Amino acid sequence: MSEFVFRTATQDDVASLQPFVHAAYRGDSARKGWTHEADLLDGQRIDGLALSAMIDAPDHVVLIAEQQGELVGCVQVNGKGNSLAYLGMLSVDPERQGGGIGRRLITAAEAEARSTFKATRMEMTVIVQRTELIAWYARCGYQPTGETRPFPATDPRFGLPRRDDLAFVVLARDLTPQA
Repeated sequence: MSEFVFRTATQDDVASLQPFVHAAYRGDSARKGWTHEADLLDGQRIDGLALSAMIDAPDHVVLIAEQQGELVGCVQVNGKGNSLAYLGMLSVDPERQGGGIGRRLITAAEAEARSTFKATRMEMTVIVQRTELIAWYARCGYQPTGETRPFPATDPRFGLPRRDDLAFVVLARDLTPQA
């Protein structure tokens, strides 16, 4: 099996990235993997305009993982200032989940956060009901901060909730090198 190649997304990637991210999170295609939100949300995960804006934003980097020229995963890193970065949109082809792509994307995102945004801390939000995913992130070094944030239930850009109790838990990890 060939190695993964990581690169920064460009505007030329929007047309393939948008349906890829959607397929990793929503609908029947997402059910092939274990990290989907298909039972919690309908609708889109991200639209092309938002993805395009993210790629162009100076405080964002979208990393793509490819294997033999094929898109297999992506992740977004957002520099928040004050040595903080945000990890989001971690997406892996549902049929390839469990093969180490997600962990490799997190490692690449953390390196990007350190080098591009001088971050010493990375945070993310995960829907509270996603207990298996929260446990997986904990195994990757991300721990609950005790903070929760509301889910934007009235904004269809983030999806259409299938239940009314969705919220985010905030997870974080120290990115400073350990001696």
